[in-house]
Amino acid sequence: MALILSFVFPLAGTLILALSAGRLGVRASSFIGVGSVGLAALATAWAVMTPPGGESVTVITLWNWIAVGDFQPTIGLAVDGLSLVMMSVITGVGFLIHLFAAWYMRGEEGVTRFYAWMNLFVFSMLLLVLGDNLLLLFLGWEGVGLCSYGLIGHYYRSHANGQAAFKAFVVTRIGDVFLALGLFLIFMELGTLDIRTVLELAPQAWAQGSTTANLAALLVLGGALGKSAQVPLHTWLPDAMAGPTPVSALIHAATMVTAGVYLIARLHGLFLLAPDVMLLVGVIGAVSLLLAAFAALAQTDIKRVLAYSTMSQIGYMFLALGVGAFDAAIFHLVTHAFFKALLFLSAGAVIISCHHEQDMRRLGGLWRKLPVAYGGFLVGGAALVALPLATAGFFSKDEILWQAMAADQTGLLLAGLLGAVLTGLYTVRLILSTFHGEPGHGGPTSDHVRDPEAGVNPLTHHLPLVVLAICSTFVGAWLYPGLGGLFPASPGEAADTGHTLLQVLAMGAAFAGLLLAAWLFLWQRRWLDETVRQGFGNSLWRLWHSAWGFDALFDRILVRPWQLTVKYLRVDLINLMMNLPALVARALNAGLVRGQNGRVRSYALVMVFGATAILLTLALVQGGAV
Repeated sequence: MALILSFVFPLAGTLILALSAGRLGVRASSFIGVGSVGLAALATAWAVMTPPGGESVTVITLWNWIAVGDFQPTIGLAVDGLSLVMMSVITGVGFLIHLFAAWYMRGEEGVTRFYAWMNLFVFSMLLLVLGDNLLLLFLGWEGVGLCSYGLIGHYYRSHANGQAAFKAFVVTRIGDVFLALGLFLIFMELGTLDIRTVLELAPQAWAQGSTTANLAALLVLGGALGKSAQVPLHTWLPDAMAGPTPVSALIHAATMVTAGVYLIARLHGLFLLAPDVMLLVGVIGAVSLLLAAFAALAQTDIKRVLAYSTMSQIGYMFLALGVGAFDAAIFHLVTHAFFKALLFLSAGAVIISCHHEQDMRRLGGLWRKLPVAYGGFLVGGAALVALPLATAGFFSKDEILWQAMAADQTGLLLAGLLGAVLTGLYTVRLILSTFHGEPGHGGPTSDHVRDPEAGVNPLTHHLPLVVLAICSTFVGAWLYPGLGGLFPASPGEAADTGHTLLQVLAMGAAFAGLLLAAWLFLWQRRWLDETVRQGFGNSLWRLWHSAWGFDALFDRILVRPWQLTVKYLRVDLINLMMNLPALVARALNAGLVRGQNGRVRSYALVMVFGATAILLTLALVQGGAV
């Protein structure tokens, strides 16, 4: 019953809000939107109290969906340890984000529409993680994509925001096409889309490393890359920051972008049959985490820094998946949801309090005026850089690096360590630029910063930040139950040799990033500013600011050729040939209509000319015959 209620409450909230036709006020819409997800969180807590043990799965079949021959998928819910973990993140963190949105969205237009989309997103995400077959999972998968389009484009009066929503929809659809093809292949080969049955039949039908196994894994990976914003389908994520900040926290930090991680972990048996694809997953994760970390160093928008940080941290999760450390990937997924949601919500507090100012160059000196948001950045930033022992991020990131080392993947390990150094650099830059120093030219001074507590219930602002801050400490690591019984043994479970050395290296990388950041942004700030203004430093900064030029590259090799093709296809030769008989008929009709003018003289003249033409024709024919 708890499983059903967990997604029925958000669905009910969506229907009430959507069918209200805008007649609900801001307070009523907020109450329904927040309350429905709060009830879903309580239902999830109820389900967590009686979890399935070990590898057992609880299945609830609601009804048969489709019956076409042997293809008979059901609307069914399957819950195991992985599903419960994902449900807890979706509803628990989702509730805190919805609660914060009640403060953030006050005074905004379209609040009812906003909460309707948010509730529908939570429902779709729960459907994705609870579906007992791949078709139902795909329905939730497409649902979250649709909701992200509506939420990114919430401020639709701005053309740029509409374009950002459209870009996210199109890019993620590319990945969805690959996933759909993968599902077709799985059904054709195995005759089922039931997840448990697929994992049982795949090892029997396909040999390890076989072409079919590799192809199926590659197609599923294509879908995961789109949703999780990994190279090369990552360009939509930074632009998606056009939506309200609670949207960024919910969709682009805690839930939707981790759907690809969940998909690979759920179908781990399929990927274990394709070791080359598994390695590709790890390599893509390593490349993504480094490219995004460098890009974050050169961003000036506070939310875009966090967006590239999200892409980088998901790269760590893909790295873990690539070395077979599925449990470590989910562990980092959970801790990342805590501290990244905290950072986004704290950024939202800054943005609202500074009259929607997001440019870090125009911020500064806010730490006294916004102490709660500043504390959220400190705690969330510490977890992001994996400050040793005190933060949740340390334990999950250390586990990933250890598993890479245990798997003898030195290249992936080095990428992870370098990523830790870069994380410290851009995190310190973000905090110093936002909260310390003096505001840039035209930026809000401390006297112009609005008090976030003025005229509102402080619980909607303080409570989500405080709870997420607590979960971002070592407490968050304790909350993760571990899924060792659900996944095969990871590389690091066989031995513990070298783990202590790895922890020292990881701590050294984190502190190296912090010290280098302090040296660059505090003591060498003038030299750094001069370096990025000219020469190679400026070229490097522009390259990183443009995120390595992927948008420009795709514009040249994909968008412009497509536009040129469409331009030439506007004159469709085949369509023109099909229209030619109609054009001839219309021309003949126009000629005959002109003759029907009702004038007797014209008719007589036509008769005379016609008779003359006939007589001449007959004369010519007879003359020719003689």
